[in-house]
This record gives sequence, structure tokens and C-alpha cells, in this order.
Amino acid sequence: MKNLKTLFILFIFITLKPLVSSGQHTLTIEISDLRNNNGQLILAFNNEKEIKIKGITQSVTGKKCIIVIENLKPGKYAFKYFHDENNNEKLDVNWIGIPKEGYGFSNNAKGSFGPPSFEKTIFVLKENTTLKCTPTYY
Repeated sequence: MKNLKTLFILFIFITLKPLVSSGQHTLTIEISDLRNNNGQLILAFNNEKEIKIKGITQSVTGKKCIIVIENLKPGKYAFKYFHDENNNEKLDVNWIGIPKEGYGFSNNAKGSFGPPSFEKTIFVLKENTTLKCTPTYY
């Protein structure tokens, strides 16, 4: 009888576990091909309404940066980032506004004569996902 009770409890646990954890996902963002290991990477993570959910600062190692965001609900998200090489917490630009530091967007979206439209950066999160990005340097 004890074994039957244990099997029943195990069955209930296995059956209900997907229902409990199905609403939360992990997003891993891998940003590679950074120019150097100087400074930090700063990322702004937004929902589909362009409202900032998280601001993340992460160190750079091996000319790449891996950011893990856990406990996300399924939905539409976007992010933008830059390689803050001098740790001043701002994207440095030259006299005509061209960035001196690497930057990028989700979906590796590119704009012409400025940043891409927000719509180009939106992605759908349905499950645990890894996104690979490469920054733009001038």
C-alpha cells in the first residue's frame, strides 16, 4: 500500500509540474565579436509596448558577453545594448553622432541612418530560448 501511495504522489507531481512551470521561461542572450574585453555591456530589455522591464550590466570576457534572464512569461520582447568600453555608462558618439562603441538590437536588426524601428527588434518568447547577436562597430 505504501508503494501505491508513493507512485500516486509521483504521478501527480509529474503530471502537474508542467502546469506550474509552463508560464516561466529563460532567455539567454549571447553577444559575440566584441572589439575587446574592456568595460561592460549594458542592455535595456523591453516589453512589446516599448516599456523597459530590466536594465542589465554585464562584464565582457573572451570578447563576448552572455546574459541570462529568467522567469519571463511568454510574450513579445525586444532589447538594445552597447559595449561601454570606457565604463562611463553612456554610448559615446563622434561629433556627427556616429557611435564610437559597439551597439546592437534584438534580431540583429539594423536601421538606415539611425536605429531600426522598434517593430524590427521585437521577438516572440514561447519557450526557453537563446538569441545570438553581433554588435555594429564603426
